[in-house]
Amino acid sequence: MRAAHTSGHRSLKVLAAALLTASLALGGCGASDDSGAQSSAADDKAAAPAERAPGSGVEDQSGAQKPDGQGNAKKPPLAKTHIIRTATLSVEVDSATKALATARTAAENAGGIVGNETTERTEDDHVFSRIVLRVPQEEYDAVLKELTGTGKLLNRKADAKDVTDQVVDVESRIKSQRSSVARVREMMDRATKISDVVMLEGELNTRQTELEALLAQQASLKDRTTLATITLELSEPEAEETAKPDDDPGFLDALGGGWNAFVTTLKWVAMVLGAVAPFAAALALLYVLWRALRSRLPHRAAPVATPLPAPQEEN
Repeated sequence: MRAAHTSGHRSLKVLAAALLTASLALGGCGASDDSGAQSSAADDKAAAPAERAPGSGVEDQSGAQKPDGQGNAKKPPLAKTHIIRTATLSVEVDSATKALATARTAAENAGGIVGNETTERTEDDHVFSRIVLRVPQEEYDAVLKELTGTGKLLNRKADAKDVTDQVVDVESRIKSQRSSVARVREMMDRATKISDVVMLEGELNTRQTELEALLAQQASLKDRTTLATITLELSEPEAEETAKPDDDPGFLDALGGGWNAFVTTLKWVAMVLGAVAPFAAALALLYVLWRALRSRLPHRAAPVATPLPAPQEEN
């Protein structure tokens, strides 16, 4: 009886141990599955942005993409525009000298230069000045505004010309021309005949001349697109003539008018005498010659008249 009880008790222990082992095994499998699922979910979450839009950002809850700090694709930079800016201003000022000083100061403060300057003084003691300023493109609008405020604006003309295509074309041609010059130099290094060397030297000179012309054109474009040109014309206002009151003429006015009339008459008489003098001198000369010739001619004897006989009286 005791042996049967002992064997039953052992059977219960074995069964309990088996159940504990099975429960641990099931718990371990569940934990493994949970960790695997979490790992898989984490992998899927990390891979999702790359599958949606590689390198373009992460989508938020509304579906809009947000920029990603590491995988953001940069857009290619826009080509720099090259613009030639010119302006002409005509301003009326009280003092052209002071306005010129203001214009020079404005250009120098903006980092520009004075290109050309012309100043003229008229008969009525008025000054007219023309000055050409070269200022950086970024300071163009500010300087133009400052110069406009120096006085009364009479005329304004501004122009902006886009030469980006021309700049790009010149740069491309310079690159090609440099490569061409380099090839000719390589051919000269390999040439063995004098005729070939002479021919290649002529070709090299031609291509170098074209390259220098392109470089000069590039420098001109760079100068005009870097510095804007502003031509400022300054003029002073004309003095207003004050109207004099009309007074009644007096004795002095009449005397002055008579004297002016007398002088004018004498001038006209002198002019008439001056015009007639050549003709009078010619006539006088002809008269003298005629008298001289007449005195030398022989005089003809005048016929003597014979007296008629007196009539006889009849006895």
